[in-house]
Amino acid sequence: MGLIWTLIVGAIIGAVAGAITSRGAVMGWISNIIAGLIGSWLGESLLGSWGPSLAGMALIPSIIGAVILVLIVSWLVGRANK
Repeated sequence: MGLIWTLIVGAIIGAVAGAITSRGAVMGWISNIIAGLIGSWLGESLLGSWGPSLAGMALIPSIIGAVILVLIVSWLVGRANK
């Protein structure tokens, strides 16, 4: 049951990051989950695990990490398409 909550929270974090960067609709829900999970790891690695936590993820650092990840990946994809 813990894995399901982690995936749901990862999807929400990824969707929030996609909405902040206005790239969420383009990414799709699987990419949102991946961005949320990897972004959560990145944000907590860089910023620590402060603030409210849900399913073992600190929400604020996770969202910041996911936004950073989405911006970097979209920048790299944009450069590759040129």
